Amino acid sequence: MVHGMRTDTHTGYARRNGWRDTATRYALLPLRIFLGVTFIYAGLDKLTDSAFMKASGDGSIGEQMHNIRDISALPELVDLALKSPVGFGYAIALGELAVGIGTLIGLFARIAALGGALISLSLWLTMSWSAEPYYYGNDLAYLMAWLPLVLAGASFLSVDAWIAQRRDASGLRLR
Repeated sequence: MVHGMRTDTHTGYARRNGWRDTATRYALLPLRIFLGVTFIYAGLDKLTDSAFMKASGDGSIGEQMHNIRDISALPELVDLALKSPVGFGYAIALGELAVGIGTLIGLFARIAALGGALISLSLWLTMSWSAEPYYYGNDLAYLMAWLPLVLAGASFLSVDAWIAQRRDASGLRLR
């Protein structure tokens, strides 16, 4: 008599594997939602804060940049922004909005995530560089959070996935 495992009765693994596949498919969705909403909020917050979009004064982008210039990792980057602090403030706010919307709906998701990573990198090297210990500065954590989306994109519940499905259905997929 041959002893072995009966493979026809082990359906639990298949169900668990189905759950794992579903969990894997949805794994980046909470991160996309969090980063998308956060960046949309950050952009809108800057655009609607009358004190922020000024070259000088309490709470202004100009004052913030003057305050962190000497303690940033790249003071040259701050100097560049100080040439037009209000323009830089609008560029950051609109960039955050574009990144947030692109990430949330999954449109050009890898490009949006790369934009988010670059914004987070620039803020880490300027605004939160001097945070000690380093983990008190949240911009580094945001930078790390963007990297999985840069690598994986938004292949599920996204405009990118919908476009890919339509392209596949019409036979226009490039090889």
